[in-house]
Amino acid sequence: MELHSVQRIAVIVTASCFFLAVLAGLGGGARTRISVFMSLGLVEGPNNTLPFPHRKLLHRDPAMVKPERIWGDKCSKSDIVINQGPTAPLPSGIPTYTVEIMNMCVSGCDISGIHLSCGWFSSARLINPKLFKRLRYNDCLVNDGRPLLNGGTISFQYANTFLYPLSVSSVACT
Repeated sequence: MELHSVQRIAVIVTASCFFLAVLAGLGGGARTRISVFMSLGLVEGPNNTLPFPHRKLLHRDPAMVKPERIWGDKCSKSDIVINQGPTAPLPSGIPTYTVEIMNMCVSGCDISGIHLSCGWFSSARLINPKLFKRLRYNDCLVNDGRPLLNGGTISFQYANTFLYPLSVSSVACT
């Protein structure tokens, strides 16, 4: 028998056994199905771990801000979402970053008085102060304090040698 024929037969037999094992798991009870899928690494095991040590699950950041609404509160600072990322550098080579500040309030609220924690924020590129300005250390004002409409976005670019971490420090519901 030729070597290629032997290899082909081995692959077919292996695939058939795998297929039959999966079918047997699907035909059995729920425990059998889960154990088959766990052995294949398709289902999480106890304590959110996979049966394979080289596979890791991503866990939620415990510091992630969650809405803390009390009955009647229309909005919270978690309704403001900030995204920023690198863009093309200035001709001088200074890196630039684009910032998007979005009002994602699900109850349809407009949010004003948006203040961000921004450290010693500065930019080599001029930013319209009506959109974003640093008032003092670690206090930047968005949209000149005016309301950011529900679903609205403010966007600007800044240039600096590094990305500034920006986070919402306070808001006012309007």
